[in-house]
This record gives sequence, C-alpha cells and structure tokens, in this order.
Amino acid sequence: MDFLLLLKSILLGIIEGITEWLPVSSTGHILLFDGIWKSLSQATANQAFDDFFEYFIQLGAILSVIILFFGKLCPFKLREKATTNNGNSLLKRVYSDSTIWTMWGKVAVACIPCVIVGILTDIADQPWLIAIALIVYGVAFLVIEKCNENRPPKTNDVHSITWTQAAIIGMAQALSVIPGTSRSGVTILAALLLGISRPAGAEFTFFLAIPVMVGVNLLEFWKNKDAVMAFNTYQWTYLFAGFLTAFVISLLCIKRLMNFVRKHDFKPFGWYRIALGALVLAMIWLFPSSFNF
Repeated sequence: MDFLLLLKSILLGIIEGITEWLPVSSTGHILLFDGIWKSLSQATANQAFDDFFEYFIQLGAILSVIILFFGKLCPFKLREKATTNNGNSLLKRVYSDSTIWTMWGKVAVACIPCVIVGILTDIADQPWLIAIALIVYGVAFLVIEKCNENRPPKTNDVHSITWTQAAIIGMAQALSVIPGTSRSGVTILAALLLGISRPAGAEFTFFLAIPVMVGVNLLEFWKNKDAVMAFNTYQWTYLFAGFLTAFVISLLCIKRLMNFVRKHDFKPFGWYRIALGALVLAMIWLFPSSFNF
C-alpha cells in the first residue's frame, strides 16, 4: 500500500466533506488540490482511478444528508392507530406523507435542467476558469446579500417552495457544470433571489444533491465499469478511505452550516471565494507549473 495515496484519499475526503455543502465549490477545491499534489508528488494510482475517486467520495457526503434529514426525506411514517388508557400504543400503521412526495416531485423538476446541460456540455477543467467562477459568484453573494438586508424572506420552509421556484433553482443548478461555480452556491443564490430563507434554501440544496450525485456516480461507473471492476484491493481501500472521511466530515459540517445560516448571512463565503480566486490567478501567473491538471 502506498501511504502517500492513502493520505491523499483522506485529505480529499476532508475537502469534499467540507466544501460540498459550503457555497465555495467542492469540485474547484478538489481540482486545485489535485493539481498541486501532482506537481509535488509522483504518487498516483492511475487516471481512471483518479477520475472515479472524485465522484465516488461524493456518495459519502450524500449518505450524511440522508442520515441527518431522514425524517424529512422519507415519505413513509408510523402513526399510532389506537392507544390504551394509560397512553401506551397498541398498534402503529404505516402511512404515506403526501407533502414529502410533493417535495420530491419538486426536486425531480429541479434536476431536469442539470441533467440536460450535463449531457450536452463537456467543459474542460481549467485553473483560470475555476478562479474566475470563484470570484464572479463570490461577488454575486456579496451583492445579493446586500440587497436582501432589509427584505424579509417570503418562503421560510422547504415544503413551501413552489413548483416555479423549484424549476428556477434547477435552471440555476445547471450552471454548476462550469468548474468553480459550486452547485450548492448557485442554487442558494437562486433561492435568495426568489425570497427563500437561508435555512430553507440550504435544505433544498442538500436534497437536490441526492439524485444529482447518485445519478452522476451511476453514469461514471457505467462509462468506466471495466476499469473500475479492475481496481485492486489497495485502490478500493483508497476509495473507501475517502468515502468514509467525506461522510464523517459532512456530518459535522452540515450541522454547523445549518446553525450558521440561521444566524448569519453568506457574505463570509463570498469574500472567501473572491480571495481564493485571486490567489489562484496570482499562482497561475507566478507559478504556472503549480497546477498540473
């Protein structure tokens, strides 16, 4: 086993677990880290492994969402049908919650634009493009949050998001095919513009990630199934090290993000994106060999 590759897997899992849910572009951070790593180290599993790894660890992040929000995601509930005199339940019946089915319908509608754009486009991962996207959407966060300072949200609950709002958020999500944009970032921006509260917008963004990321992983597996099935034991160890790390870090990150957005706005993330984008542009200019994509 190559312990440098194991270390890289864990570090990428940490990056994925933190940045997938923050509006700062997980793909951008992973690509930038991977480019610098390749410049500093010759340790590599193979290109097919590297490509699949970046998608596979997203499943660890998705699993954390399913666990944390299971009550809001699962439409099947238990209801007490009868109780004794002292209040103990005699019988429980499974019922289907129509509001959750409706929410999943809105999620499905919001996923359609991203699926279409993802199939029709193939944008190369370029450091300068990541940097520009980081800066542009960082500025957007500052501007939109400034405009929203004295405007109370019209929608305060994820189930109150309308079909039209869901479709518009879905169209915004399609912009995330551009590296550095941030899927969560662009959907949260759209939610803020539509008058959706930060917690409700963040939750809807988390729920949108489930079908999108699962679908992308299935597609990547199908496209590279021969190479994936040929991975050796060590490579699968690296994969699950990244998967488990992303899962644990996501559990911690999502809870803290939800607590943060209930009390604060997204301006700090806007400033972070601008600073990181400027740093990347400076490094491209000063040390062009630092990024080996």
